[in-house]
Amino acid sequence: MTIEPTEPGGSVSSAKALTNNAVAEISSPQGQSHVTIALDAMSGDLGAPTAVEAARSSVSHNNDISIILVGDETVLAPLLAGSSAPDSDRLSIHHASEVVTMEESAANAMRSKKDSSMRVAINLVQQGKANACVSSGNTGALMGTAKFVLKTLPGVERPAICTTIPNANGPVHMLDLGANVDSSPEQLYQFAVMGSALAGVVDGKQSPRVGLLNIGSEDIKGNEQVREADKLLQQANLNYIGFVEGDAIYLGDVDVVVTDGFVGNVALKTSEGVAKLITGYMRDEFTRSPLSKLMALLAKPVLNRLKVRIDPRHYNGASLLGLRGLVVKSHGSADALALENAINVARVEARKDLVAMINSVTENLLKSTVQID
Repeated sequence: MTIEPTEPGGSVSSAKALTNNAVAEISSPQGQSHVTIALDAMSGDLGAPTAVEAARSSVSHNNDISIILVGDETVLAPLLAGSSAPDSDRLSIHHASEVVTMEESAANAMRSKKDSSMRVAINLVQQGKANACVSSGNTGALMGTAKFVLKTLPGVERPAICTTIPNANGPVHMLDLGANVDSSPEQLYQFAVMGSALAGVVDGKQSPRVGLLNIGSEDIKGNEQVREADKLLQQANLNYIGFVEGDAIYLGDVDVVVTDGFVGNVALKTSEGVAKLITGYMRDEFTRSPLSKLMALLAKPVLNRLKVRIDPRHYNGASLLGLRGLVVKSHGSADALALENAINVARVEARKDLVAMINSVTENLLKSTVQID
């Protein structure tokens, strides 16, 4: 374990997307052989102990990663003290004197807390001392600070929050999930480009299938926003499959689902609620009588496998796409297992050099334009 010295906090128009050949070219990037993650260790509901536990587990499971725990040294040092694990030399502390609370506005966090653990972790990415930042903190503050410090890639008007969701046919990447409550057709188009690039890089998909979330699959369905975005995507050289309905998120033959942040966040939170409801119902039924408890005991191996498959902790970690650096948002209530998964999302994306890959794609956005009839 090492402790680093304290540093002050630092600071389309519509266009054609990448071709299918470009997707193929970015599906197997070289990336980084060793990754350094700046972990905001003070944010989130469970705080520093959970961050330290997740960091320890992550370095023990991955020999290609080092983690900088960013936060109050007086809190973090005792938690790391006495560690005899052989991987502890890949854990270090970078002091930050402030913490952004869950209730604070993004403006206040950026203006008044320049030495917060969140801001300093993002600064480390901007300074090239870390390949990625992971935080369980305030989403608005994280997005605002990351955009201010790292800036957006060329051709990207607004970053988007993207996460992986389980699907009957494989993982689905869905964006935006709350960064932009109201998005223009051009911005939805940009989200589609970034989501397609992500699926190409992370999943190795040669031609990711991109769908636009709507209330129906027919061309006449939906509001003006999605219909205009559909026209842009129809002209793009993406593997665009058209409108998809809500059930396609979990059951459809699609790799990327695009929507604005308002609809995306509602869909995600609704899904989480339904999953908890079904889990509760199953628990009630399996404990209703002695016979039900016996059946639960017999079914335990199957139930345990099912729990692992649908456990949201295994899908924790949402990428902030469109920035000039890697930032991954962890759920605010994430435990050590969930936070470790978010760290792994950052590790994989850094190793595959996701930002450079998306940048190579978004540069094409400025070269030519698509006209909406």
